[in-house]
Amino acid sequence: MLGPTIGDLLPAAVGVALSPLPIVAVILMLATPQGRTNGAAFAVGWVLGLVVVLVLVVALAGGADSNGSTRTGVDWLKLLLGVLLVGVAWKQWQSRPHDGETPELPKWMATLQDFDPLRSFAVGAALAAVNPKNLALAVAGGATIAQAGLSAGSDAVAILVFVAIASVTIVAPVVAYLALGEKAADTLDHLRAWMAANNATIMTVVCVVLAAKLIGAGLGGLTD
Repeated sequence: MLGPTIGDLLPAAVGVALSPLPIVAVILMLATPQGRTNGAAFAVGWVLGLVVVLVLVVALAGGADSNGSTRTGVDWLKLLLGVLLVGVAWKQWQSRPHDGETPELPKWMATLQDFDPLRSFAVGAALAAVNPKNLALAVAGGATIAQAGLSAGSDAVAILVFVAIASVTIVAPVVAYLALGEKAADTLDHLRAWMAANNATIMTVVCVVLAAKLIGAGLGGLTD
């Protein structure tokens, strides 16, 4: 059924939405000379990156509801993705800044003012679909949809719901800046600073919680 499936998707979608570095990147991008165009391109790339991953996973894992071997494969996939997220959480915790240290952002963020719309689009898509944490959660979301054995229409609705929730933290700053301009700048800058300072902690907590859910779901399916 569609309702329970969407409920199962919510944690993974929220986990993707709570990605500090993409949020920091889009806010910094909005402050550049081509901020409006590049910010919109980044958001479109993010959305399409998630859509592509979800559609591919649903297509490849389709039939999981009626095929026992495929269902077992999906359960193993969830278990492995959960273990991957444990590794991501550990790496993030190890890299957290200590008291008095300034968190370091990726070097490419210093070149945002030189971006054009195409590069902004590509970076948005990569952060959504190639970043290990987001890729793992999107794959898990796609596997959950496929395993539910829904109709094609319901699959599409579930994918759209996942992408909408996972994209709200990226699309909302762009919409706010396009609508309010400089009036939104201070609020977005405070959000950027907080996200940058707490990136490692946020990522660690999100990854641990979602890893527990995926491992539990995988083990539950394998032992059912």
